[in-house]
Amino acid sequence: MSGVIGTSVKRREDAALLIGKGKYCDDFTLPNMTHAVIVRSPYGHARINSVLTTEAAEHPGVIAVFTGRDVVNSDIGGVVPTGWLLPGIKTPEHPILATDTVRYAGDGVAVVVAEDRYIARDAAELVEVDYEPLDAVTDVLAAVADGAPQLFEEAPGNISFDWDLGDAEATAAAFDRAAHTVEVDLRNNRLIPHAVEPRGCLASFDDTSGELTLYVTTQNPHLHRLLMSLASLNLPEHKMRIIAPEVGGGFGSKIHHYPDEAIASFCSMQIGRPVKWIATRSETNLTDAHGRDHASHAEIALDAQGKILGLRVKTHAAMGAYLSTFAPAVPTYLYGTLLSGQYDIPAIHVQTLGVFTNTSPVDAYRGAGRPEATFVVERLIDMAADATGLSVVEIRRRNFVSKDDFPYQTAVALAYDSGNYDGAMDRALELSGYEALRAEQKRRREAGDTKLMGIGISSFIEACGLAPSQVVGALGAQAGLYESGKVRVHPTGSVTVYTGSSAHGQGHETTFAQVVADRLSIDVDQVEVVHGDTGEVPFGMGTYGSRSAAVGGSAISTALDKVIAKSRKIAAHMLEASEDDVVFEDNAFHVRGVPSKSQGWGDVVLAAYLAHNLPEGLEPGLEETSFYNPENFTYPFGTHICVVEIDSETGAVELQRYVAVDDVGNVINPMIVDGQVHGGLAQGIGQALWEHAVYSDDGQLLSGTLLDYAVPRAHNLPFFETDRTVTPCPHNPLGVKGVGEAGSIASPATVTNAVVDALSPYGVKHMDMPLTPEKIWRAIHRNGG
Repeated sequence: MSGVIGTSVKRREDAALLIGKGKYCDDFTLPNMTHAVIVRSPYGHARINSVLTTEAAEHPGVIAVFTGRDVVNSDIGGVVPTGWLLPGIKTPEHPILATDTVRYAGDGVAVVVAEDRYIARDAAELVEVDYEPLDAVTDVLAAVADGAPQLFEEAPGNISFDWDLGDAEATAAAFDRAAHTVEVDLRNNRLIPHAVEPRGCLASFDDTSGELTLYVTTQNPHLHRLLMSLASLNLPEHKMRIIAPEVGGGFGSKIHHYPDEAIASFCSMQIGRPVKWIATRSETNLTDAHGRDHASHAEIALDAQGKILGLRVKTHAAMGAYLSTFAPAVPTYLYGTLLSGQYDIPAIHVQTLGVFTNTSPVDAYRGAGRPEATFVVERLIDMAADATGLSVVEIRRRNFVSKDDFPYQTAVALAYDSGNYDGAMDRALELSGYEALRAEQKRRREAGDTKLMGIGISSFIEACGLAPSQVVGALGAQAGLYESGKVRVHPTGSVTVYTGSSAHGQGHETTFAQVVADRLSIDVDQVEVVHGDTGEVPFGMGTYGSRSAAVGGSAISTALDKVIAKSRKIAAHMLEASEDDVVFEDNAFHVRGVPSKSQGWGDVVLAAYLAHNLPEGLEPGLEETSFYNPENFTYPFGTHICVVEIDSETGAVELQRYVAVDDVGNVINPMIVDGQVHGGLAQGIGQALWEHAVYSDDGQLLSGTLLDYAVPRAHNLPFFETDRTVTPCPHNPLGVKGVGEAGSIASPATVTNAVVDALSPYGVKHMDMPLTPEKIWRAIHRNGG
């Protein structure tokens, strides 16, 4: 069905989910299945003197109890590998079960396997672990202070890596000649992902064939198989099948390889029965990879006219107790390379130190480095506006990269391919009625209104569609970042698509079907999309970094090119015409200039399978595979505007309006794009106002339940006003850029800028997130309110 791209086709995935027929990991039951519960350390840092399992093993219904020593004495690797390496990086071993030392509350020390999960949980409480508590350190700056407790001997000072990017000398020279400089210390608060479905897995080892089947809550099944084969289990890849069934959200937290799926697999290999492990909500909050947790000192230098001369940032990024799969990439190449923002900045230097702390490991969380970079840049821009006397709009306009200057080479490695930053800002200002808002704010301030009105703006950019494999390989990635797509046309003309992208709520089955239906001029219902199963799908890299449409969709598009090219050969043969003269459009092949001389799509497809009359040397069938390796990142951008009202007597913040104008390139399904923006906004606003993972000094997670960790509810959020400009990506066949993380990247800075703007009459220049009523009330009263 040509023209289906750009229309809001209803999500095909939703029908089963809405009536309770979706099958998530915990919905699967296998014959003779057992259940595992992992015994976890209650201490943030402790030495293990002994682990006694006798009483637990003798508990009725218990099948086996295993400790870290059992893993060490087995023939598996037993460690979780790091998937991204940097020069000089320290990568201490991460055992799937601790043997000598636990390094965060939640570190696994033993596992109980029983006939049901309740017996397993009861028996887990009978495992006796003799701990010798050690001093802990949970704050990223305290961890690098003199005398801080050390997590690993091989990482002195708790430093895993010391990375920098940009020209330090040129940046220093820019500051030397600046008319204005601004500096600020910023904290980017630690977050817990809170996907609606906790992590879990079901492992089934067949000891006759030596094959392992693993159902697991993952965003990238093939990567899980690769990492587990290499380091955790030492099983050949062809003996492992990883299946991601319905996955209830991930936001990055289900990219990573955790010890838990290796533990369940190890147990199944030992007892010869299927083993299911499903995390509780509190267990998920304790052990899922957390996000953010940066402490940064940032500076910006400007000339007398408000043009940016240089930017300098030093960031301490918490890694947690161990290096998670992609953790080293997040505060380096996904952060430092975005510090130019939308701006023409001649000189930039960034230094990032990756720091071990006695906390849950930190890794990619929706946005992954891009929200942190945007927060630094957009807070500096607002503060620079104040220092130069320019408005927050004018200072951005003066420094935007002009639409005529693309492709634009930044001072921090990336080359932006396309953009129209003024256009997105103009639309956001128009949609919000910005001048009227400022007039209302002025009137209310002059009237002494106790409800403080604040207006925040943020102009952001992100790098998506991660990206050329040869480039990321040179930067330390231990895998490629291409994507696979296979298109199988059946004899009757319907199509099955196999994609290495692995959906967990994004709408792949709808969006990818639209791509195929549009190209082949068939109905969307004639297209089936298969994903999430290494036994069926070609090797692919999965879903993260807003890459599915830009990379996964492009792989499908290039496979379709091959399908159409082969079909054209068959059609030309049937039409007795030159292949170059045959055109495919409106579900048929016809001779150029002679539309009456044609063959329908269905006739050509059937001919490919009957093979009665094919061109000489052409194989029967119609099935093609493509591995698409992007030549560059994609660069979505936008401008968001937020209006807040603060009760000066209580410090409570109410979001009045939120306007988001994004440019994500060509749009396949507007409804799905809007949904992605809405979800990202909810998470980013949650970070700005409420969410914060808090640890005590001795390593206890104090905000480990939904009673203590505040996530936004529907009534906390306004109706989002969204719109788009369209600047197609010039280097992928669909012209798409990616949208899954845009809302979470822009909104923390937008909301913070609005709150600080509201408090500016009290002399407030900056506040760290989350912007709780208590913080705001104290800021008001500290400054004479």
